Amino acid sequence: MMAFERPIRFEEVDAAHIVFFARFLSYGHEAMEHFFSPLDGGYARLTETRRIGMPAVHVEMFFHSPLRYGDIMRVETSVMLLGKRSATFRYRMFQKESGVLAAEVRHKVVCSDLAKIASCDMPPDVRALFEAHREPVPVSEQ
Repeated sequence: MMAFERPIRFEEVDAAHIVFFARFLSYGHEAMEHFFSPLDGGYARLTETRRIGMPAVHVEMFFHSPLRYGDIMRVETSVMLLGKRSATFRYRMFQKESGVLAAEVRHKVVCSDLAKIASCDMPPDVRALFEAHREPVPVSEQ
């Protein structure tokens, strides 16, 4: 699991003064970029120089408790599933002070060659990063 924290900004809340639901997708992408930071050059080098992308093919969001302007959000990123060319991220977003789960986003991506716009096998360093943050397999599934 990899985590980072960030404040909720004024422009991210809606008329009810809570985070607008669509922002959670942006938070998920921000978490994904952070996830790749251990790679040489991070997500920017992966996409812009190496031309390897991770486009979304499926997203699910679950909402539990609101976040508000000024809250500090803690995002915990893990890898739920890992295939030959795909991975499913789990982003769990908490209100830092209370520790209350605000939302969970499940985000399936497919490793892609951006020059060819086609799926491709994961480079070894990318696969190793996914493996390092993979969730343990529940005992019931072993």
